[in-house]
Amino acid sequence: MFDSLPVAVAVLVLGGLVLLTAGVKFTKVVDELADRLGIGEAIAGAVLLGAATSMPGLITTITGAAAGDAGFAIGNALGGIAAQTTFLVIADLIYRRTNLEHAAASLPNILQAAVLITLVGIVLVAATGPDVAVLGVNPASIALVVVYVYGLGLARRARADPMWNPETTDDTVEDEPDPSNEAASLTSMWVWFASLGAVVAVVGYAIGQSGLAIARESGLSGSVVGALFTSVVTSLPELVTVLTAVRIGALTLGVSNIVGGNTFDVLFVAAADVAYRGGSVYAAADAQSLFVAALTVVLTAMLIAGLLTREQRGIGFEGVAILGTYAVGVTALVAI
Repeated sequence: MFDSLPVAVAVLVLGGLVLLTAGVKFTKVVDELADRLGIGEAIAGAVLLGAATSMPGLITTITGAAAGDAGFAIGNALGGIAAQTTFLVIADLIYRRTNLEHAAASLPNILQAAVLITLVGIVLVAATGPDVAVLGVNPASIALVVVYVYGLGLARRARADPMWNPETTDDTVEDEPDPSNEAASLTSMWVWFASLGAVVAVVGYAIGQSGLAIARESGLSGSVVGALFTSVVTSLPELVTVLTAVRIGALTLGVSNIVGGNTFDVLFVAAADVAYRGGSVYAAADAQSLFVAALTVVLTAMLIAGLLTREQRGIGFEGVAILGTYAVGVTALVAI
């Protein structure tokens, strides 16, 4: 679609600005829906906000897979997870009261992070195992969907009947409904939600086309462009939503949006497998794509450690570790 590198870069930047604007409204709408529907911020962030803000990345991934660039598709899908985990540290730096993982610790968030590691592990097993495809789709893609749905069930049960709870401290921010949200129209909330979803879907397609053009015109591999450029731009709604959530005090919503959104993002690989017509997308994954997958596992494990340890001051050991590991990972990815 874009034959000029400057035009492709301009579209990428413009798309990022649109997504930044949409992210602020998404956070407020989903916070209201969580209160009105009584589903809690952790589930609302993981399902509603996580899926909605992930829409640009999903469309971008499918666009790359349909164009035959498996590296771009997988790099965009999993690179977004690495970037979004780092966004939590940025939010932690802004939340000056205490450590963000301490304040927003919840069993559903920890479970979602554990499910995320399982899902990325499935991708790695499929990519390094035998090349198996039924009607052009690897069975691992079906496994990703099944495990994701099962993980949501675990998170719902954990919220309704937890067998483990984080200790409440003076710095813990409880997930309490805002009474002012009861006056808002539920219909208008859903209209806003659907409208914003449509906008970010269109932007996601434009970003996908621009990313493919950047890879083609710049000489960079699709994996690098997907993991470091388009994935970061399509993840901007997550950055805005977690910062907005921290500002309005919806800490559990902000953390669950990142963790739940990351879990949903792994399903992009299953969608890419369906859209990719050159066989199994896993078999076509290059070394850079596999490196990004491994990096996401390490970053998520660090996040789980932070959610469990719950340091009370600063960004904690997990924040420093995540920032440092992401920086080293980006450098190493370019060098591969």
